[in-house]
Amino acid sequence: MKISGFTFLKNGQILGYPFIQSIQSVLPIVDEFVIALGPCEDETQKMLEAMNEPKLKIIHTQWNSKMKDRGYVYGQQKMIAQFNCSGDWVFYLEADEVVHEDDLQTIKSSMQKYLHDDEVEALVFDYLHFYGNQNSYLWSPGWYRRAPRILKNTIRSYAPDGLFWLVLEKNKIGRYPKAALVGATMYHYGWVRSEEQMNLKSKQVQQYWSKSHQSIDYSQIGQQIIKEFRGVHPEVMKNWLPDAFEVYHADPAYRLTRKEKKHQLMLMLEKFLGLELSKKHYKLVR
Repeated sequence: MKISGFTFLKNGQILGYPFIQSIQSVLPIVDEFVIALGPCEDETQKMLEAMNEPKLKIIHTQWNSKMKDRGYVYGQQKMIAQFNCSGDWVFYLEADEVVHEDDLQTIKSSMQKYLHDDEVEALVFDYLHFYGNQNSYLWSPGWYRRAPRILKNTIRSYAPDGLFWLVLEKNKIGRYPKAALVGATMYHYGWVRSEEQMNLKSKQVQQYWSKSHQSIDYSQIGQQIIKEFRGVHPEVMKNWLPDAFEVYHADPAYRLTRKEKKHQLMLMLEKFLGLELSKKHYKLVR
């Protein structure tokens, strides 16, 4: 069984992505790691080369600055990397996502288990979305709790905006992949980077969705969905995470938006009815 890791990247250093740590977290179980690397204005390429890692395969790409429709450029870049993967499974990581070393054997065992199960096309991770600092994560239906990150390389798939996969059963019809739970957690650190880096990222990203940048202030969120993390972070993240000694405190005067009020109602329904109402880009079959 061969496993290909992959991602796409542009200006990872100045935008505050822990992309080196992300890649390092899965290197023990992948046979290759493919990176679609766009034009960079920072040290991203040098940092990748300094890894001196024989499993890395860097593909230099261009980003279509004229394409502003719903993040399609991200889908293009994701698929450039995926199309260059040669494994039985492809393991996609966004540049701010990290796998815990304690989960590596579980992940590999799940791939082995479902390799010849034709009903299973993808493997789904549980998610921890860290927010504000390393001691805090978000728990709300507004923040997806599970997502597929591993896909069989024999599946006709594409990523319309880079955020999820669609499987093509017919030429013009796409559906979410049929999936099994991998039994492991993805650690998402995008909202732990500095506010300055997050705002810089937003300025660069929003153009690809035909949107204008809105200033990001981490404190403008409801305290109700911020939970204390009592686990242990992946070893590769120890030197990247800023020190923190308590749960992140939001602005107590913040007023929930209409959408956030809806999510609060959904949380209540989840609690009393035993449901899980966050967005799902997959169909569980195992």
